[in-house]
Amino acid sequence: MNQEWVHQDLPAAGLWRRLIALTYDAFLIAAIWFITAGIWVLVYPHTGLPAESINGVTRATPEMLHRILFPILIIETWGFYALFWLHGGQTLGMRAWKIMSRDVRRQPMTLWQTVVRFIGGIFSWGALGGGYLLALATPYQTLHDRLSATETVVVPKAG
Repeated sequence: MNQEWVHQDLPAAGLWRRLIALTYDAFLIAAIWFITAGIWVLVYPHTGLPAESINGVTRATPEMLHRILFPILIIETWGFYALFWLHGGQTLGMRAWKIMSRDVRRQPMTLWQTVVRFIGGIFSWGALGGGYLLALATPYQTLHDRLSATETVVVPKAG
């Protein structure tokens, strides 16, 4: 985060802008998941882990999908966000929509804050998006912003 505006007082990002940026990121995450699932399909039959054969095709059992693949997808999703939040405070979707996330003290996030923010984001969606609706009330931050002591702000246009 080497831009001069990083430590400035900036307005909170609106809900609409946050959701559109999240949609952009969702496409990138889906691509990462497809790659991971493709590798999973190729590698799993050779691991010696429990498998089932349907019409001569060996594949993972549903239990192994839940026990191994799903946690991998969750961890790599957190890794995607953590990488961007720790290095500039903006995912690609956030850059496109001119918003950034940072510590409430106007510093870059810590690794722990990325963990809390990610888990808080899961709860925000798990509450049928209710955690995001908090961005409509003062101090205009979502549930995961509040839990992780971070803020999502609008970045000034380049001059």
